[in-house]
Amino acid sequence: MDVMYFAWVRERIGLPRERVETQAATVNDLVAELMAREERYAAAFADTSALRVALDQVLSDFDAPLAGVREVAFFPPMTGG
Repeated sequence: MDVMYFAWVRERIGLPRERVETQAATVNDLVAELMAREERYAAAFADTSALRVALDQVLSDFDAPLAGVREVAFFPPMTGG
């Protein structure tokens, strides 16, 4: 699946997107796999309450299943102005 990172998540990880092979059942499982990779991922996902996630461009929850999902995007909450 494609995993995309935006704003400070992208800055901490150092990539805008990557292709990930995963056996994760949920977004939380995927986050755990990513955090186990390297410190930069652990830093980016240290506080998931400060993040939002979209699955195939639809806002979702971190406990959402990943079955059939092609794209996961992580980003901080948006502010208006």
